[in-house]
Amino acid sequence: MSLQNQPLVIAGRIFRSRLILGTGKFSSPEVMRSALEASGAEIVTVALRRADLTGKKDPFANILEFIDPTKFLLLPNTSGAMNADEAVRLARLAAAAGLPKWVKLEIHPDPRYLLPDPVETLHAAEVLVKEGFTVLPYINADPVLAKRLQDIGTATVMPLGSPIGSNRGIQSRDQIRIIIEQATVPVVVDAGLGAPSHAAEAMEMGADAVLVNTAIAVANDPNRMAIAFRMAVEAGRAAFESGAAVEQETASPTSPLTAFLD
Repeated sequence: MSLQNQPLVIAGRIFRSRLILGTGKFSSPEVMRSALEASGAEIVTVALRRADLTGKKDPFANILEFIDPTKFLLLPNTSGAMNADEAVRLARLAAAAGLPKWVKLEIHPDPRYLLPDPVETLHAAEVLVKEGFTVLPYINADPVLAKRLQDIGTATVMPLGSPIGSNRGIQSRDQIRIIIEQATVPVVVDAGLGAPSHAAEAMEMGADAVLVNTAIAVANDPNRMAIAFRMAVEAGRAAFESGAAVEQETASPTSPLTAFLD
């Protein structure tokens, strides 16, 4: 009997952990580094606008100095891009600076709700895939868009559970279920996961991974919260791989009700 969950495979690369971490909102880079270690994550996403790509050791943009590239895959993200052109330019800048040619594609021009722009995201993904980037696009829970992105060659699709930083959990369950059912690449539930139970729910639904940032970064004890998410992801995936019981409308006895009376 195997107690080990199946590994996550993205673009041919194998990862033991199905928890991906963001690096924003931590009280300090040192706290972030400690939480990353506690989480067991192997993929860490970094906003390019917060990273010093000049090599000048900018003390206000030195987040990359606190992430060991031998332990974590650095996943640059294009957060802050308002359109496809800006996102493509950020991705090219990161690659030119020596970061992995992987990119979490984020385009959300609305500052209030930070919802991703589907048209610009698809356009940017087409350009970046053709240029050889491994593209992980952040999208609304839109099954049609998810299929189009897979068709052009993205490495994953990353539908939101609820708006970024809202901590409201998975409010797009029905759409995410369709995306998972139709997926030909890994599905990563990204954004809005505010508690370990939310992450476990996503994994039980059949998501391949989850991305978490705010819930860990703003916790009173980020290390313990990172561990809690780590365990929740592992438990949720184990439940999915084991085959969870099907919901039923009526009661179903766990023991015979009459046999012992006969």
